[in-house]
Amino acid sequence: MEEHVKKALVEWNEEISDVLNGIEKEYEEVKRELQVYSYKFNITKQVVQSTINDEIIRNIRELYHKPFEQKLNELKESIKELEEKRKVFQMFVDKIEKVSEREEGKPQISVI
Repeated sequence: MEEHVKKALVEWNEEISDVLNGIEKEYEEVKRELQVYSYKFNITKQVVQSTINDEIIRNIRELYHKPFEQKLNELKESIKELEEKRKVFQMFVDKIEKVSEREEGKPQISVI
């Protein structure tokens, strides 16, 4: 592989890796937030199930249960999107590395 091509692929791989690292960081943040809201939602659900008073149940559902459920669903969707982005950018990294490795194994042909 010619040196300028090799250099360009290395630079592109670094750029894609930076994007992938950013996606990973965002994924971990969303994952932590998803964990928190999962607990909040499940605790609220258990409290509602254990409560007899209809007015209190309505208040809990309005104040906590429904907003927690909505946020939980939004976070789940975000996780799915980030997983797809992560998968796509990881494919870039894998393909670039595969091409680079394959080309390094080939003998260099000199054109005169």
